[in-house]
Amino acid sequence: MRIGELAAQLGLNTKTIRYYEDIGLLPAPERTAAGYRVYGDDDVERLTFIKSAQRLGIALDEVREILALRDGGEPPCAYVRNVLRCQVADIDKRMAELRALREELVALDRIADELPDTGAGRCRLIDHVRREPSPTSQQPVS
Repeated sequence: MRIGELAAQLGLNTKTIRYYEDIGLLPAPERTAAGYRVYGDDDVERLTFIKSAQRLGIALDEVREILALRDGGEPPCAYVRNVLRCQVADIDKRMAELRALREELVALDRIADELPDTGAGRCRLIDHVRREPSPTSQQPVS
């Protein structure tokens, strides 16, 4: 099948498929005498795998590593499991940061009417935040 058919079948953009070829996630396809790309079932399976991995939040560099393991005949499950554990840890961290930000915003909303006017064209809420250190900004950046 040609690239347009493949893209339509998988719900991808043709540029995405070409990009995956350019970065080595998808092998260069066979070409017709006229130079058209021709794809087969292996390409459909590989692209479906890539889409599934991305749905789990796995980055393309990690997908490349998984595919390299798989293409080398090595089961990639241990690597994938480690990647997913890292994803969960990252999500937990971001959720904690979002909870802290939410608390800060709720507290700011509570005192909004009590803050002094800081002049025309200025926002007393933002001016207050500029003067007061926030609990979320004091966390170490990783």
